[in-house]
Amino acid sequence: MATKVFINLPVKDLNRSKLFFEGLGYSFNPQFSDENAACMVISDAIYAMLITEPFFRTFTPKEIVDTQKYTEVLICLDAGSKEEVEGVVSKAKELGAVVYKEPQDHGWMYQHSFADLDGHQWEFIYMDMAQLPG
Repeated sequence: MATKVFINLPVKDLNRSKLFFEGLGYSFNPQFSDENAACMVISDAIYAMLITEPFFRTFTPKEIVDTQKYTEVLICLDAGSKEEVEGVVSKAKELGAVVYKEPQDHGWMYQHSFADLDGHQWEFIYMDMAQLPG
């Protein structure tokens, strides 16, 4: 069984994308990074490979999705509190992200979303399992 997740995302400007995610507090593993790709560490088991579009094209015969028009994937990560969710989204907006959906409060689950500089959609959620309906 798999023990790690690698999310591969095409980016237009690798350095700009790295600065954006570093601004959100993420680090990059230099061992798996070069001028074509950067390995963003999300957790001990989750990584996002930010890959320049020309290099990304070498991995697939399909066209790269225009994320300004279409959704390719929703990447959802958990947070420790509602405040942490809002802090991440607020910081992302300061760094140039666009909020594409207003926050949703379901009582036991709180979520908010943004699109990064390349239009990839990220959702952050906080779940209070003690409030989960029966």
